[in-house]
Amino acid sequence: MPIGNILVVEDDSKIRSLLKRIFSLEGYSLFESSDIKSAIRILKKESIDVIICDVMLPDGNGIQFTKEAKARQNNLEFIVLTAHGNISDGVEAMRNGAFDYITKGDDNYKLIPLVNHAMEKSRLQSKVLELEKQVVSNYGFEKIIGKSPQIRDTTELAQKVAPLDTTVLLLGETGTGKELFARAIHVSGKRFLNAFVALNCSAISKSLLESEIFGHKAGAFTGAFKDKKGLVEEADGGTLFLDEIGEMNIELQAKLLRVLETNEFIKVGDTKSVKVDVRIIAATNRNLEEEVRRGRFRKDLFYRLNVFTIYIPSLRERKKDIPLLADYFLNLFSRKAAHPVESMSKDFMKFLLQWDWKGNVRELKNVIERAVILASSSELTVDSLPIELQKMNSKSTTLSSFNLTSVEKSHIQNVLRHAKGNKVEAAKLLNIGLTTLYRKIEEYDLNPNFFDVEYVPKK
Repeated sequence: MPIGNILVVEDDSKIRSLLKRIFSLEGYSLFESSDIKSAIRILKKESIDVIICDVMLPDGNGIQFTKEAKARQNNLEFIVLTAHGNISDGVEAMRNGAFDYITKGDDNYKLIPLVNHAMEKSRLQSKVLELEKQVVSNYGFEKIIGKSPQIRDTTELAQKVAPLDTTVLLLGETGTGKELFARAIHVSGKRFLNAFVALNCSAISKSLLESEIFGHKAGAFTGAFKDKKGLVEEADGGTLFLDEIGEMNIELQAKLLRVLETNEFIKVGDTKSVKVDVRIIAATNRNLEEEVRRGRFRKDLFYRLNVFTIYIPSLRERKKDIPLLADYFLNLFSRKAAHPVESMSKDFMKFLLQWDWKGNVRELKNVIERAVILASSSELTVDSLPIELQKMNSKSTTLSSFNLTSVEKSHIQNVLRHAKGNKVEAAKLLNIGLTTLYRKIEEYDLNPNFFDVEYVPKK
């Protein structure tokens, strides 16, 4: 089995034959081309690792071809050959991404070890590219499930800011997927090969949070027996994600502000500044403007964080995505279940679509996981739901069924669903004015854009 693929681009057939014989004996697979045009055709069909290329070719310059081919395939390595070596050509070849530049005849003894080293570098770059693809597929925007306009708009915003170093503030209720978006922004940016460090500011006591974020020197406080790196330093070159930033005490906010303004911080118990290069992504379920007005959040820090704000919609605002998310979680958890669970009944999905989901996607995930565990057949039914949800669902339907307000709300929901969210048509069917319908929608907290959701169970 060949240990690598080499393409020789050389208009002299004798040199091509010689190189083919030499490298075939070394265990490589050789491809030949007499010009750039045919070389490009081979590159489109074959997986080439190293190119040995002449400078003067019938249809172009090998040094320029190096630049063009490297732009198409970054893990390609070039060794440029020339009959008359000169310094300027050598410099240009290296600038264009060539692995090396050698003179025919004089440097023949260098060619085999050069190709071996170039092949090693090409393989290493291929592995890096493969790892990059895995990282992006595991944590990138592909992991964000949903086709509703709300989630599409949110994802597009995040994709626009991802390649930049801009500070991002993610807003949204608990369980909407703020960390998922933060990771996707990180892996889609230029820092993705460096660390992504996440911290939930509400999960650590105020007394320990400063040391956790900025680190400390030995002896800074009781129990600090040795120096400790903080998360800001751990994230140097990468991204620091501060979840629930609204929970951070106001004294600590001043130190974070300094990082954002100067890229410097001071460890607890130290006097020297530490320089870092870190991107900050923050998230909160609080209204930070209101927190500023109440004096619980620094105005200057808010403005620093609020450079690029992304609102992540709640699950109630994107009910069209519930069937997609439910299917995803069903497939995820059924693989781990003691028995296969393959589908969901219409009544089960109807319940999912009608539920308020105050815990958002996280709550839906937990409900599906528990339903899979409790399922007694290959289909999830209402009986598969956790007992407390079944009781709440039953209670809400029996107690409210005679309540006039509930009847009106339910009727408006049904008409909007029938009209597929068309408010003008719905108002005509209800025989009320459009203004009245808007008032009722607001009064009952309805979202008419998602009443056309219909779930078709898998067969």
